Amino acid sequence: MQDPLRSLVFDLGNVLIDWNPRYLYRKLFEGDEAAMDDFLARVCTPEWNAQQDAGRSCEAAIAEKIADYPDLAPLISAYYQRWPEMLGGSFPDTVELLEELSQMDLPLYALTNWSHETFPVARQRFPFLDLFDGIVVSGEERLLKPDPALYRRLLERFHIQPESALFIDDVAANVEGAQAVGMHAVHFAGAEELRASLRQFGVNV
Repeated sequence: MQDPLRSLVFDLGNVLIDWNPRYLYRKLFEGDEAAMDDFLARVCTPEWNAQQDAGRSCEAAIAEKIADYPDLAPLISAYYQRWPEMLGGSFPDTVELLEELSQMDLPLYALTNWSHETFPVARQRFPFLDLFDGIVVSGEERLLKPDPALYRRLLERFHIQPESALFIDDVAANVEGAQAVGMHAVHFAGAEELRASLRQFGVNV
């Protein structure tokens, strides 16, 4: 018999918060989807952005890219100058579920790959983040999911027993990272699927 759940740990991006650089770059490329996709695949790539999530400064990241692509300097600079425009809002169904869970005697935490410089913008914009008993931000820790060290940082900081914690993330590798440190974990595919998973773990929502 598995231990009863004593805590839930949420990822934020694509689970509770809708972040996508295309929300900004569609404006900058004036609807030219092919040019936008090329820029985001070749210049300001997900791998480049992940380095900021791992703690590199946005200023250093922009300077590096402009040195490589000086002709694209305005587009590169916009990545952080206009970063709030990449926030599309929240996912209401998941936020509603989080609010229900916050009424239960079940501590809630968040573990997110996010730049320490841009996370305060999200913190201010989304009041539901106050429902968490604790949040670990990769950029502040200079570690990225799925590095086991980041999950352990969360577990140690908030005195969470991994065998009684459930981690929720939309990225399969991050789910596997949580499992590697002994946590239960589910791959997020929508609020209703998450409700069903929670019920399987004895959380009646």
